[in-house]
Amino acid sequence: MEFDVVQGDIAEQSADALVNAAGTSLEMGSGVAGALRDRAGEELNEAATAKGPINLGEAVATDAYGLDADYVVHAAAMPHYGDGQATAESIRDATRNALETADELNCRSLVTPALGCGVAGFDLENGAAIIGEEIDAYEPKHLEDVRLIAYSDAEYDAVRAATGSADESRQGEREADR
Repeated sequence: MEFDVVQGDIAEQSADALVNAAGTSLEMGSGVAGALRDRAGEELNEAATAKGPINLGEAVATDAYGLDADYVVHAAAMPHYGDGQATAESIRDATRNALETADELNCRSLVTPALGCGVAGFDLENGAAIIGEEIDAYEPKHLEDVRLIAYSDAEYDAVRAATGSADESRQGEREADR
């Protein structure tokens, strides 16, 4: 399926589902999880941890609380044990399971970060390429609008390059986030 690369803060996005770059404990710490928790409130963290722990690569959904979404899909791309580092396999599985979870919830739109590429230490370009491959290969039942989001200019450029995104303009994404 096709997807767009956008720039902005995932916690400010509007979609049926927002994907949390989770660890297996589902405890919402820093990075994407922290941004979502800070915007939605502590109830989001409580709902997430009540569903954990989950296996590496799995995904579960909770209510989105104060976010402009119906659901937050918590996709465990990094382990909360061992070295805590994401792998190509965990990113691939977490991405596929996040897409499937949103689709099973009849979501039409989803925004996902580069799972496993922040505090989980996986190389952003390689991780974005894996995520792009999984989204491309996914055959949705309901999903129509999938956005891969990057926060900074450098992240946006790296994700765009890694996924082969032809969109040269950031203007629409920046305005949508205001």
